[in-house]
Amino acid sequence: MYDSPNIGIQAMRKKVKEPAASAISKQDYKHSLHQLQIELVKLQRHFIRRGEKILIIFEGRDAAGKDGTIKRIVQHLSPRETRVVALGKPSDRDRSSWYFQRYVPYLPAAQELVLFNRSWYNRAGVERVMDFCSKAQYEEFMDSVLDFEHMLVRSGIKLLKYYLDISKAEQKQRLNERKIDPLTQWKISALDDQALKKWKPYSLARNEMLARTHNPVTPWSVVRADDKQLARLNIIKDLLSRLHYADKDEQLILPDPQIVLTYDSAYLENGVLAP
Repeated sequence: MYDSPNIGIQAMRKKVKEPAASAISKQDYKHSLHQLQIELVKLQRHFIRRGEKILIIFEGRDAAGKDGTIKRIVQHLSPRETRVVALGKPSDRDRSSWYFQRYVPYLPAAQELVLFNRSWYNRAGVERVMDFCSKAQYEEFMDSVLDFEHMLVRSGIKLLKYYLDISKAEQKQRLNERKIDPLTQWKISALDDQALKKWKPYSLARNEMLARTHNPVTPWSVVRADDKQLARLNIIKDLLSRLHYADKDEQLILPDPQIVLTYDSAYLENGVLAP
């Protein structure tokens, strides 16, 4: 005889607190998401017709909600003109190439929307914290990344950057949930334990990244993402409000300024960013 897998899962769940309730009801969330996804389809029709190129970067700690947000954005869009890029560990060739080289093939062409689930900013985050790059490589990246991004913008790419910020307690909760949910265990990595152990170094790396790479041409938007549902809705609202398309519902796409904020150095001191 053996125990059912469900018994083991239930036993583990008893050790993990229930997820915090969202500030929005499930019914209101589904209704708002549906309406916003209609706006996303309008946006896609527009940039296909105009031959525009859109690139959206999502950064944040492990379990910050990048996967779930991207999933809701692309859910009803044409897969032919929509691509999600989530690169794995760099190969030996990648490590010996110009740092940005491995990302260039994935940039959007005309009529395309590309979403990076983590991006070249890996060098300013996990690579720096985990010593996967040298100090010289890190400084070279920080000195050149804005030149690279500005070149992309001059080429006609519309570039948006979002940093999803969560508290330490929320990250711990979400990482624990991954371990007990058989549908999310593919997200578990060897770096999960380090995410909590190195919370402070990750905070310092985040702070320096935002401070040194926020600029008027490719600014950072900070998302307070402890509430997954509100974060998803407001990210979609924000990107829709910042991109031009025909027949836009202006009232629907107003983001909550307490959830999505343009980065400001004051956030490092006033508690907007998780310490």
